[in-house]
Amino acid sequence: MKKVTIDPKSVVDPVALRAEMRDALATITGKWKLEILWQLNQRVLRFGELRRAVPGITQHMLTAQLRELESDGLLRRTIFAEVPPRVEYAITPAAQELKPVIDALFTWWRNHGVLALGRKNRRKQPEKTRSV
Repeated sequence: MKKVTIDPKSVVDPVALRAEMRDALATITGKWKLEILWQLNQRVLRFGELRRAVPGITQHMLTAQLRELESDGLLRRTIFAEVPPRVEYAITPAAQELKPVIDALFTWWRNHGVLALGRKNRRKQPEKTRSV
C-alpha cells in the first residue's frame, strides 16, 4: 500500500476560512462602499462628482467611507498642488480585481432584486391579527 502524505498547508481550516470571508466582506460592505467602488470603477472622480453620483449619501458619510476604503487599500486619493486644491479618487489594482464581483452582484440584483425587495417589504408589514 502506498503511503499518502498530506501537506498541512493544503488543508483549508474552515474556521480560518470563515474568518477570512468575514474580513473580506467587512472591507467592502456598508451602505455605500459597493456603490462608491462601482462609480470609481467607471472613472476617476473628484469628491463633488462622487457625491452627485451616489444619491442620498451625506458629505460626512462619503468622507468616512472614502477614508475606510483608502485605509483598506482599495482607493487612491491624489491631492494636486493647485489653488484651489484638487483631490481625485481612483480605485487601486486590488479594487479593480473586485470589478467582476461587483458586476456580478449588480447583475444578480437586476435579475432577483424584485424578489428580495418583496420579501423585505413583507417582513416590514405588521402582522394582521384576527379578532375572535
